[in-house]
Amino acid sequence: MQIGDWGHLGVIVAFAAAVVAALGYYMAARQRPLGDTDESWLRIGRGAFVVHSLAVLGVIVALFAIIHGHRYEYYYAWSHSSNHLAVYYMISCFWEGQEGSFLLWIFWHVLLGAFIMRGAKQWEAPVMAVFAFVQLFLVSMILGVVVGSLKIGSSPFILMREFMPDLPVYQANPDWIPEDGKGLNALLQNYWMVIHPPTLFLGFALTLVPFSYAIAGLWKGELTKWVQPAIRWSLVGGGVLGIGVMMGAYWAYETLNFGGYWNWDPVENAVYIPWLVLVAALHALVLWQRGKTGLRTAYALVIATFLLILYATFLTRSGVLGNASVHSFTDLGLSGQLLLYLGAFVILSIALLVWRWKQIPVSEKELTMYHPELWVFIGATVLCLGAFQVLVTTSIPVYNAVVGFFGVKSNVALPADQIAHYTKIQLWMGALVALLSGIAQLLWWQKTDKENISSRLAVPAILTLLLASLAILLVRNNGMEISLPYIALLTTGLFGVLANAGMLFQLVRRGVRLSGGAVSHIGIALMLLGILASAGYSNIISKNTSGLLYSREFPEDLNRDNVLLWRNQSSEMGPYKLTYTGQYYDVPGVPGYVNKELLFRTVDEYKAIARADVKQEDGKTYYKAGDTLEIRPEDTYYRVEYKHKDSGKQFVLYPRAQVNQEMGGLLASPDIKIFWDHDIYSHVSSVPDPTKEKDWSEVKEYTVGIGDTLFLNDYVAVFKGAEPATNLAGLGLSKDDIAVQADVIVSGENGKKYHVHPIFVVKDRLVGRVPDEVEALGLRISFNNLDPTAGKFTFGVSTTQKDYIILKAMEKPFINLLWSGTLLMGLGFGMAVWQRGRKPRPVSSASKPVVREPQVA
Repeated sequence: MQIGDWGHLGVIVAFAAAVVAALGYYMAARQRPLGDTDESWLRIGRGAFVVHSLAVLGVIVALFAIIHGHRYEYYYAWSHSSNHLAVYYMISCFWEGQEGSFLLWIFWHVLLGAFIMRGAKQWEAPVMAVFAFVQLFLVSMILGVVVGSLKIGSSPFILMREFMPDLPVYQANPDWIPEDGKGLNALLQNYWMVIHPPTLFLGFALTLVPFSYAIAGLWKGELTKWVQPAIRWSLVGGGVLGIGVMMGAYWAYETLNFGGYWNWDPVENAVYIPWLVLVAALHALVLWQRGKTGLRTAYALVIATFLLILYATFLTRSGVLGNASVHSFTDLGLSGQLLLYLGAFVILSIALLVWRWKQIPVSEKELTMYHPELWVFIGATVLCLGAFQVLVTTSIPVYNAVVGFFGVKSNVALPADQIAHYTKIQLWMGALVALLSGIAQLLWWQKTDKENISSRLAVPAILTLLLASLAILLVRNNGMEISLPYIALLTTGLFGVLANAGMLFQLVRRGVRLSGGAVSHIGIALMLLGILASAGYSNIISKNTSGLLYSREFPEDLNRDNVLLWRNQSSEMGPYKLTYTGQYYDVPGVPGYVNKELLFRTVDEYKAIARADVKQEDGKTYYKAGDTLEIRPEDTYYRVEYKHKDSGKQFVLYPRAQVNQEMGGLLASPDIKIFWDHDIYSHVSSVPDPTKEKDWSEVKEYTVGIGDTLFLNDYVAVFKGAEPATNLAGLGLSKDDIAVQADVIVSGENGKKYHVHPIFVVKDRLVGRVPDEVEALGLRISFNNLDPTAGKFTFGVSTTQKDYIILKAMEKPFINLLWSGTLLMGLGFGMAVWQRGRKPRPVSSASKPVVREPQVA
């Protein structure tokens, strides 16, 4: 058996073991009160889940071995990896495909299941029954078994000849194996893609835990005891999923070139919606734990969170978003299976909820505006309404597919300007969340009488109005407009920061441990302020002030909002003077990037010969002239020097681009200079197309001697001499062949000198020539002939357009508030998890009635 056969066998074993585990745990808890389990069935359930876990680990090892070993006889390895990927990008290959991402999700459930088995005690049997049932469905998605005409799952271990049996090559050679794979999507070759998907899928997996406790509570009739364990798991899930979403936002900011971090793409929305509902559910759980109110809401939201995760899975993997999102997976023919998966849990959840609805305790307490529970409940409602708006619009392709299934043609389309559509509601939602977080936190820790509340609200309210007024004046004095929604978000965001920070200060003074909820609220308020500043007041500084169009074929915004930079010529851009100094490659083992002019390309596109010593800023020589080195030629890095015209401060950016016709032409990624109060965000918008032959002029010949001067149009060159060429591995010379290399020094703009080394070759008694090119000057010089007797050398010179880039640059004010706020939000969730794991300590009467359970979100 080959490794793929072992992997597929592992999937089958994992599926069968999940079935046995689900049955064992179900029978252990069936018709028994909580904690009273049938030990024999419990042992069966535990043993089966252990077998399931070991099988899943075996499948993971087999799939990664196939990818890492370049086993291109397997379709998954061929379609997602290639020979020249670094190991950490091979890890990304693992979950680039649908099957691998399902396997990652399954793995996290295995890990969480181990924690449940170890620590759930009386809850183990009913909770693990739900866990195993979910695993049963998930593993079925990668089962890859065909029963009659029914296909169950898509296997990651399918062979190329089985996936594409009609390829002509298999008719001639059934054992043919590709020499290389298609490679990883260029946009995914980023370190964030190594850590973002696992974090996001861990967040997905964590939503199953409170869901399982809720279902177990309904099933066993323990309608309140499930809340305590569910809160802590919801805190972990909320923190991990929120950070996972923001990791994706930072990846977009650092890798894509649309100038932002959130584009309201349907796949982005599909993970944002359940996170909002999860945070709302968390607040509802806390309301029940503290005030014995909102338990029905908690049930509904905890269940809805997991169901929305399943719905997101359907959206992204069924192909229904194929024309609406650039992020969605293609349809592998599993739409029906995904719908069955979603439908089974929807029906099960709703049935249990309806069955127990009237038995779920309801509080008779009337909430007034002085009760913090009211404000927390309103905040949870706002989060749900925000999620509903995104859900309704994102689901438009689903509506069209459903009515189309019944033969009705639907003309409903996604909004033309999705950013404006979502923002007009989400902005107000953010403002309300910031306001309510401040009010609720102040009330949470205070007496609930009118006089006390007014005094506590007065200080942050006055400070907020003063700071907001100052900020508005500064914005207007700088010639920028500030609309009413922006004023609302600015004011409420400041209030959220000040109110929660003031409450933290009071807690420290009283000797009470810090509130994780207050810390996370400060983080979210800072995130809102960062979004407002960076998205609302992003400033394009690369305006075209030349009065000329770069090209009539370019769109209007490219001609208007970009600056043209000729190689080694300085140009002014806003407050900066810019100089584009050349193209660079990423060379494994060499820090930073290596100038393309130092490299002689060989027949193997992934190898080059060093034309001079390769040194970096640390002074270390990494390769000597003539050494062969590996390069990563897919991406070209364009070195741009920035110099501030007033302060004289300088920095260098390396925006990246590659020409990829399969993905629409130029794929550009920005480079970012981070300052404390803003970012400079730069990316190339256009470069000379490297896939097209350059339009060279007619060759003009010059016959000169050593030391003679050549006048080449606008440039002056001096022929310094010629010598035998060595270390020309790319030419495959033998000992009887001759190669002579000339040294020509060309003086360009600003006194910059270029060493040009054309080569004259006699190989197998045939004459050949290897020209050398100066891209910065648009010159190509070839060594055409030599007369050693007369000491004369003939060179051919042709010209073309000089090298250039068209660059877009933006200022992103106070975007660091967004990223620092994200870290604070995650810290707040972590603090709340840690606090709930500690035993409450006694509190002095001086702090009464302040001390309560810390707010969690």
